[in-house]
Amino acid sequence: MKRITIPAFLVFCLCTLFAVTASAKTQLTYANFFPPTHIQSQLAESWCKEVEKRTNGEITINYFPAGSLTKAPQTYDGVVSGIADIGMTVLAYSRGRFPIASAIDLPMGYSNGVQATAVANAVLNKFEPAEFNDTAMMFVHAHGPGLIHTRDKAVSTLEGIKGLKLRGTGTSGLVQAALGASPVGTSMAECYQMLQKGVVDGSSHPVESNKGWKLGEVAHFMTQNFSTAYTTTFAVFMNKDKWAALTPEQQKIIQEINGEWATKHGEAWDEADKLGMEFFLEKGGKVVPLSEAESKRWEEAVAPVIDDYIKSASEKGIDGKAVVDFIKANM
Repeated sequence: MKRITIPAFLVFCLCTLFAVTASAKTQLTYANFFPPTHIQSQLAESWCKEVEKRTNGEITINYFPAGSLTKAPQTYDGVVSGIADIGMTVLAYSRGRFPIASAIDLPMGYSNGVQATAVANAVLNKFEPAEFNDTAMMFVHAHGPGLIHTRDKAVSTLEGIKGLKLRGTGTSGLVQAALGASPVGTSMAECYQMLQKGVVDGSSHPVESNKGWKLGEVAHFMTQNFSTAYTTTFAVFMNKDKWAALTPEQQKIIQEINGEWATKHGEAWDEADKLGMEFFLEKGGKVVPLSEAESKRWEEAVAPVIDDYIKSASEKGIDGKAVVDFIKANM
């Protein structure tokens, strides 16, 4: 009897041990709209792997790029509801929902992605926006200067941009309207075909998108309107219940990784801008600079966009001027 009972007992103990070990592991999902070949998608995937590595496999994350789990405009709500556990998306796709964070996107004349990302996270840390209270915010990052690209017409003056239909979202659309264009609000995923088919005359996007989204194949002119350069804020966030279920040690590890990866994302935007410019020129694209006087005209034309933000934020009980002044001081 003992020869049968003892081995059986050992097997039972081992099975129980494996079951407890398996149950201690946490499996999460991460939704992102960037295509898998895009550097921002690759960085998101590497974040997942780093979390798994530093938690010794206690946390594993299944990564879903290219909108395969949630589409970009629905990602934030998808994480809130639990369709995805973690998500990355463009905050401007939910226009009006993130009043403090939307100030980051204003046409402040951003010069690079590292700068824009540092400003974005500084705003997050300084103001701790209540607008993100329904998720656990990981970090934000932001691309380099958003510039106007056109398909068939080189634009070097305010007169030249008037009446053009330009794809843009959030703040970029406001900038376009202030300059005299007609904004068409659609996501980046639709931009290539819209330019290719002539549905729009151009698009506002960072230089990296010329390669990252292949827009350099269908946009042939790049206006260097640096004085009105906006950015776009991207956020990485986790479902609150999933975050709360992690141990304090696991949360600490992820927060450390977040700080490192925010910097990596900003640096990647700048490196991608260089590659985007190379791709744009290889495809025959023409760079259109603005004269100093013309650049000043553009800056004056978009000033009301910043003033309107301050006013609308105030109507929501937010000191918009304080947010704007903080951003300017941290540029």
